Amino acid sequence: MGVTLELLHLEYIERQPSGYGYTQFCEYYRQWLGRRGVSMRQVHLAGQKTFVDYSDKRPCIWDQKTGEQIDVELFVGVLGASNYTFVEATRTQRGPDWIASHTRMVAYFGGATEAYVCDQLRSGVTMPCRYEPGVQRTYEEWATHHGAVVLPARGGHPKDKAKVEGGVLIAQRWILARVRNERHFSLESLNDRIAELLEDLNARLMRLYRASRLEMYERLDRPALIPLPDTVFTFVEWGRAKVNVDYHVEVDGHYYSVCYQHLGVEVEVRLTASTVEVILDGQRIASHARSFQRGRHTTVADHMPVAHRKHMEWSPSRLANWAGGIGPQTRALVEAILSDRPHPEQGYRSCLGILRLAKRYGEARLEAACARALTAGARSYRHVDSILKHGLDRVPLPLAQSEGPSAAPSHENVRGPGYYN
Repeated sequence: MGVTLELLHLEYIERQPSGYGYTQFCEYYRQWLGRRGVSMRQVHLAGQKTFVDYSDKRPCIWDQKTGEQIDVELFVGVLGASNYTFVEATRTQRGPDWIASHTRMVAYFGGATEAYVCDQLRSGVTMPCRYEPGVQRTYEEWATHHGAVVLPARGGHPKDKAKVEGGVLIAQRWILARVRNERHFSLESLNDRIAELLEDLNARLMRLYRASRLEMYERLDRPALIPLPDTVFTFVEWGRAKVNVDYHVEVDGHYYSVCYQHLGVEVEVRLTASTVEVILDGQRIASHARSFQRGRHTTVADHMPVAHRKHMEWSPSRLANWAGGIGPQTRALVEAILSDRPHPEQGYRSCLGILRLAKRYGEARLEAACARALTAGARSYRHVDSILKHGLDRVPLPLAQSEGPSAAPSHENVRGPGYYN
């Protein structure tokens, strides 16, 4: 400080040779500097704001098998009017832990405030900005669910959230300091201990107010809190995806269908632990149960074009029943084609082609053509089509083939089975 002031004084004397001496210059400089650090006292109304942050000093848990020390996070929330405090340890500062801590905090407080003031950390703010920070979408939904808003503090301005800055220091002194020599082998065990110390902290008398945080909370904040909604907020993740050529979007390696008319469109994806919703222009266009099977597809038939839907409906029994409606010979040929293929689906197109010949030639001719194909051992669409094109279905089958094998003629030159005995 002295070196800096000395340099400032030398620069001052160069500009003002007859100016103040060094001692007087330092005195006036300190007075000027003191007037620059003016702070505005903030007035916090009951039920208006909650201030939240993480501690820079972290607790730890221990791995019981390896003995490894695992650092965890310390979440702190403070009500503006009463200083009533919530503290808990979490694995990370990521979105799911951030939202879960808020949900447990409002349950502990017994209600929500009108606004939540946070630092510009990534879990709460997607786009840091002094004037218009972008609030993380899930966090904003959480606040809306509780009838509140999010008010990010300015970056580099800790006085914007002085309540929680002080709350973090108090949590470090009255909670972290008291567990520093304890060994907890799970997050649950650590949080049970923190809950005990938190009750003691909130019941402790504050010298300035001559009342405890709990007393101030009961008198000020509790009557003014917004009642909690009937349903607990479900954590949601948001993402973007493009509708692929097969009218599916990829989410974590699994593929979910949307209506084929949205092919190539970029959509938003809303994820919960159990559901996947596809959003386009603010409207939900598809909803599925979430699956964690990578490389698999979840498809709704209504999302498919008519031709694709009909293809999905094909099955050996359905094709056989369809053929049976034309005649027994047609059904027999279809069943023979399906059974001759290594996989029944290999015969689907052949069978469909045969069945559609009824539209061109009529069911009676198709039935006769299938009978001739069966007799000839033919097992393909091309054979049946050829029979109909050349009118072979109108040619009577050979008698031996049409009526089955006849009995052997009786003749003196024909040896009977007894001859060979």
